[in-house]
Amino acid sequence: MSRVVVLRPEPGASETAKRARMLGLEPVRIPLFDVGPLAWEAPDPARFDAVLLTSANAIRCGGGQLMGLRMLPVHAVGDATAQAAREAGFAVASAGDAGVDALLSALDPSLKLLHLCGEDRREPQASRQAITSLAVYRSTERANPDLHPGEGAIVLIHSPRAALRFAELSGERGSTAIVAISAVAAEAAGTGWRRIEIADQPNDQALLALAARLCNIPAPQ
Repeated sequence: MSRVVVLRPEPGASETAKRARMLGLEPVRIPLFDVGPLAWEAPDPARFDAVLLTSANAIRCGGGQLMGLRMLPVHAVGDATAQAAREAGFAVASAGDAGVDALLSALDPSLKLLHLCGEDRREPQASRQAITSLAVYRSTERANPDLHPGEGAIVLIHSPRAALRFAELSGERGSTAIVAISAVAAEAAGTGWRRIEIADQPNDQALLALAARLCNIPAPQ
């Protein structure tokens, strides 16, 4: 069985599905949330040294208010987030694929960062920088997602919130395997699944690589 279920919102679901097919997996997209913009006002950029971005959704949903912040450099989590920032006219000072905590640990602790983020988010752990979080988008639950992953499917869990929602909606757990992007996401999924595995790194590539290994698909050379 090489079927993997992608629960993340669009357009991220399509991006993950494309990567999955390149690895020989059979992706099924069943987004549990829809992402949309929130009303917000850009603060005075003079108060900050840089912008922190942990999701490309902040750029996609930020709208015209982003223009007032483009003189600030960006520190981004993930290549997709960094590329979205560049396309929006920002200069990317650094980008990392090991999660926000690893990114922050490599930055000057004296920085004052503006975190453009979602309404539902995990705050960075033990960050040394002064971080001001500003929600610019919201993820809204889909009312009746068609959750029929199929016997023996592997479900990709990209966030603790997705884990909680999938666990809430799922019936029989014994035939479903969970591949989680982090230990926190795995814990949120609960127990009773056929198996639960955690990616080596908190990013899409590591998540899919783990799913491919579970499907006994050789790594690309």
